[in-house]
Amino acid sequence: MSPTEITTNNTTSPTTESTEIPKKRAYVTFLAGNGDYVKGVVGLAKGLRKANSAYPLVVAILPDVPEDHRQILESQGCIVREIEPVYPPENQTRFAMAYYVINYSKLRIWEFVEYEKMIYLDGDIQVFDNIDHLFDAPDGHFYAVMDCFCEKTWSDSAQYKIGYCQQCPEKVQWPAEMGSPPPLYFNAGMFVFEPHLLTYFDLLDTVKVTPPTSFAEQDFLNMYFREIYKPIPPIYNLVLAMLWRHPENVDTLDKLKVVHYCAAGSKPWRFTGKEENMDREDIKILVQKWWDIYEDESLDYKNINSSAMANNEKLGSLLMEALKKDEEEDVVHHRNAPSAA
Repeated sequence: MSPTEITTNNTTSPTTESTEIPKKRAYVTFLAGNGDYVKGVVGLAKGLRKANSAYPLVVAILPDVPEDHRQILESQGCIVREIEPVYPPENQTRFAMAYYVINYSKLRIWEFVEYEKMIYLDGDIQVFDNIDHLFDAPDGHFYAVMDCFCEKTWSDSAQYKIGYCQQCPEKVQWPAEMGSPPPLYFNAGMFVFEPHLLTYFDLLDTVKVTPPTSFAEQDFLNMYFREIYKPIPPIYNLVLAMLWRHPENVDTLDKLKVVHYCAAGSKPWRFTGKEENMDREDIKILVQKWWDIYEDESLDYKNINSSAMANNEKLGSLLMEALKKDEEEDVVHHRNAPSAA
């Protein structure tokens, strides 16, 4: 099943006048600890503003996020929601990355039922074009981009060992003696979902009895939502390894809507260009694009608000002038009106 572009029947933009009650929607991300990932979340908030998103960014934070980081997020217009950690059952699993274990806490976002639909984005993601239309995708499905199995972090998997990847299944066929090919598998750095309390409690109950595996909550979410998963094109979550692993599946850089800086050494706020593949020109361009947004002070929430207030004041002045002019014209018209006698 190849990913297809999301199409909807909605022809009105969020700013179009409508008698319908606006649907409650939001973007959501996750933050833990006192490290530098807060920079990624700030960059994400500013990226969504630059893309003219109509919806807010909710940041689900663990209790260990320090107060100064919370204030930074709030100053950027983020809605900060503290959540409690979620831990998988203890076992001897070696995660692909040690810090993956804390990502099970992302399951808490299914509790945010004040929103009808949400789009989850990792903190090392940047949005370069408006993706609000994804909220209008048909309900009842879990939308995400298919992952790539070609990086070394997958070295323990059967896919990696035989050279099979769902991004190019025709290159290496899945051996018949190994049974059916594995189900489609998504990257959990970006997905479209519907918060629901029944789902939330079932997720928490299920994770308690599900032994953790290498890719932690990503493996778990793939298992849980397997039956309703719908792939969407890579432009909605370009995992950087796709640039050198599957360039034939990647649009030109200017067409990418969402970029995921998850490859080793690619975090823009830590970027040195010394790690493998980080000296590529396309990587340098995408890292610079992230910095262009992060350093653009006009995208800071306070400046956006100031600009909006200034525009409102200007609009108010223009309206007052127009009303005054209309009143003056009415007086003149009344004064010069011929007598009915």
